[in-house]
Amino acid sequence: MLENNHFMKLFLLFATMLGTSMVIGDGVLTPCISVLSAVGGIKEAANQITENQIVLISVAILIGLFMVQRFGTDKVGYSFAPIICIWFAFIGGIGVYNFIKHDTSVIKAINPKYIVDYFTRNKKDAWISLGGVVLAITGTEALFADVGHFTVRSIQISMCSVTYPALILAYVGQASFLRKNNDLVGDTFYKSIPDSLYWPMFVIAVLAAIIASQAMISGTFSIIQQSLSLGCFPRVRIVHTSAKYEGQVYIPEVNYILMIACIAITVGFKNTTKIGNAYGIAVVFVMTLTSAFLVLIMIMIWKTHILLILTYVLVIGSVELVYLSSVLYKFEQGGYLPLAFAAILMFIMYVWNNVYQRKYYYELDHKISPEKLREVACDTSLSRLPGLAMFYSELVQGIPPIFKHYVANIPALHSVLVFVSIKSLPISKVPTEERFLFRRVQPKELNVFRCAVRYGYTDVRNEQEPFEKILVERLKEFIVKEYYCSQKLIQDGKNDESEDDKIDEISDGERVQEEIEKEIEVVEKASRAGIVHLIGENEVIASKGAGIAKRILIDYAYNFLKKNLRQSEKLFDIPHKHMVKVGMTYEL
Repeated sequence: MLENNHFMKLFLLFATMLGTSMVIGDGVLTPCISVLSAVGGIKEAANQITENQIVLISVAILIGLFMVQRFGTDKVGYSFAPIICIWFAFIGGIGVYNFIKHDTSVIKAINPKYIVDYFTRNKKDAWISLGGVVLAITGTEALFADVGHFTVRSIQISMCSVTYPALILAYVGQASFLRKNNDLVGDTFYKSIPDSLYWPMFVIAVLAAIIASQAMISGTFSIIQQSLSLGCFPRVRIVHTSAKYEGQVYIPEVNYILMIACIAITVGFKNTTKIGNAYGIAVVFVMTLTSAFLVLIMIMIWKTHILLILTYVLVIGSVELVYLSSVLYKFEQGGYLPLAFAAILMFIMYVWNNVYQRKYYYELDHKISPEKLREVACDTSLSRLPGLAMFYSELVQGIPPIFKHYVANIPALHSVLVFVSIKSLPISKVPTEERFLFRRVQPKELNVFRCAVRYGYTDVRNEQEPFEKILVERLKEFIVKEYYCSQKLIQDGKNDESEDDKIDEISDGERVQEEIEKEIEVVEKASRAGIVHLIGENEVIASKGAGIAKRILIDYAYNFLKKNLRQSEKLFDIPHKHMVKVGMTYEL
């Protein structure tokens, strides 16, 4: 039903984009609320400090946090790992101290009867308070996004053996403290810390807030990278910061946009109350959508028994929907922020994905077949110029329609033509001998080749040896291998050889060697005459007779995004002196 129903596929696409947008929104709100709440604790020791000064300190910390992102999750993570261990040891230890000192009877709260009593006694207020309760589990919604940066096992071990026990002890200790000091509920965390530990705890809390922010920023980079590979996000530069983990990435453009958004929210809201309301909505939305998609995984991939699926939906789904309804109650008190942010991101993602798919199918429908290419190249009215031309294309199979457009307007081709498609693979390194994959377009006399260039995310181009020089050398190697392979196939087809056959074989070998030298000379001569890089730049417009919605989508929204993003020559790292752009308009 899902595969055949267009509406359901569209609905799933929107739901996925909403979840992705909410995670990115979470990546904006987490640094704000974490750093602002940690720095706000300084008021306990310095009453004279103002709210504006706290905001300025928080902004300075946020700028520093985003500035170190380019060093990668590994370096940032290892730098702060000892601090996070000290943080969990401190909050767990202080929790045990408060539990023993103030009121050990709070352990009774484990009994579910008290939950029922709480809701019976407070009714609507109890339901509204769930919006604050949910902030105790924030961060867990990012576990799936962080899988790209760390192994599943490491997340399971750290969560179950360190994080969860420490948090339980901390909240039990704070509950004991509040039993004796229920008037201090607004600043429980810092008020419950013993005086001698205040300053060490303040420093560690600020550092821990930075680490919590780091986790969400890393998750944001990871999920944008995945969206980009699916054609659901505009083109941005991806920098891989680890040779071991493919998911550890840094995206400069996104990093600076997140930094500006964080500073704007911190300066605009100034306190954690409204940011907390916004944060709660983002977190619960991500959790609910993750659980909903997990149901699809259970049905379609794991083939889980239907009774287990229903049990999961009834238990987990009901709990999350209750929390979701509670956080949405505070929509007007800052809760609108993540939804507005998500709406903007969803619009950008939908526009890009929609036009990306239209372009892809247009190129598939209008690509040039090998037969048509031979017909074009063999046209006697077409001039062959000395030189080697590299025509860059994103199509791995077939010749892009922009080539036909180029030939129709400039009836001339270089003596050697190579169609190059550059692909980044999700592995660290591609062996040198496997990086260039050539294929000849028949007949041989055309001197037309296809070349797929594959790079891993840690492969670095040699600045001393230009890309074009390497490609020419690999092309010559391919020509030699191709001739010898074809000769070997001919020889394998002959079983019993006579003396005459052996003499013919020697003469064939000499002829093949002459042909190889002749064709390599053609390539070298073309290379010496000059190498030109031809880049297809396609403009898209709505087709004639299109509705107003389609015209806005393609002519205005998509083209605005495209003009403000990275251009293809920057992605391919092509020398500008030898670059020629070929423009073509696609009517979609």
